Amino acid sequence: MIVDEKNDLNLEGFSSAEEAMAPVSFREERETDEDQLFLTPGQLVARRFFQNRLAVVGVVLLIAMALFCYVMPLFYEYSQTEIFYLDKTTGAEIRAHESEHLMVDATLAVLQPLSAKHILGTNNMGQDMFARLMYGGRISLMVGFIVVFIELLLGILLGGLAGYYGRWVDGLLMRIVDIVSSIPFLPLMLIIASLMISLKISPTVKIYYTMFILGFIYWTSTARIVRGNILSLREAEYMQAADASGIRPSHKIIKHLIPNVLPNLIVTATLDLGAIILLESTMSFLGVGVGMPYASWGNMVTDVADSIVMRLYPNIWVAPGLCILITVMAFNFVGDGLRDATDPKMKGR
Repeated sequence: MIVDEKNDLNLEGFSSAEEAMAPVSFREERETDEDQLFLTPGQLVARRFFQNRLAVVGVVLLIAMALFCYVMPLFYEYSQTEIFYLDKTTGAEIRAHESEHLMVDATLAVLQPLSAKHILGTNNMGQDMFARLMYGGRISLMVGFIVVFIELLLGILLGGLAGYYGRWVDGLLMRIVDIVSSIPFLPLMLIIASLMISLKISPTVKIYYTMFILGFIYWTSTARIVRGNILSLREAEYMQAADASGIRPSHKIIKHLIPNVLPNLIVTATLDLGAIILLESTMSFLGVGVGMPYASWGNMVTDVADSIVMRLYPNIWVAPGLCILITVMAFNFVGDGLRDATDPKMKGR
């Protein structure tokens, strides 16, 4: 008896001979589709997101940066504003609260090298650079998150009203968007910085003014996104059913329209976080953002304007520059991962 080896197929695990003979890539795609039948939309997004290696790297970097900025200062003995001195006779280091005659007996411990006491040395004001790096990260991240919150609040509110009501409401709100978008940003910030200096506003209050101004200018792109999505969604069948049932407009916007826009807004907000941190760093570098004695990564990099510091003391400006680079890159990785995970067209890529 002759056995036809071509027909001697191992059908174990397959529903038919045709499926067994199908290409491996086809079988894998079919298995993936069958698995997705048992996953919720949120689980599908999470699955696609964590399959993106760069997105996972971005999440890990952001967690590490958050621990560095918010947890490590709890175990570090110096603060961002503490000033160190050197005894004129012995050369020993003195902390500001350890001597009553600092003006006579000591000089500022400026530009001290890396040591066990000062991991990144001291700056030109005698402050510990490692402590300022950690506290400066708090300021930069706080500015980013608060500005994005203000941006989303204004963008969702005004964009939702413009998209839902249309007509003269849409025209009025979009003209406001056009006006705000046309404001020259840097000249405005320079003028506001001059006003705050003339009014002698403290650096602590100046931080909050900076955040509100950034949020007021950044909301326009979010409003356009919300308006465009709601203009298309309000004609959907489920919205027509909501109209027929007599649901209030505010309820329809909040319960039915905004949730369908949120995936796009999450992606936009994540990408904007990196852009805002970069912008705050640029503003602080120009002297418009967070003021001394408080630290932000941007105003720490301003020391590079001194050619001597740039050449001989890279520990002063390289570390905050790397923190800005890593944080912005991590937010961009996460934003790209969320965009790909929430886009059905990116399936299988």
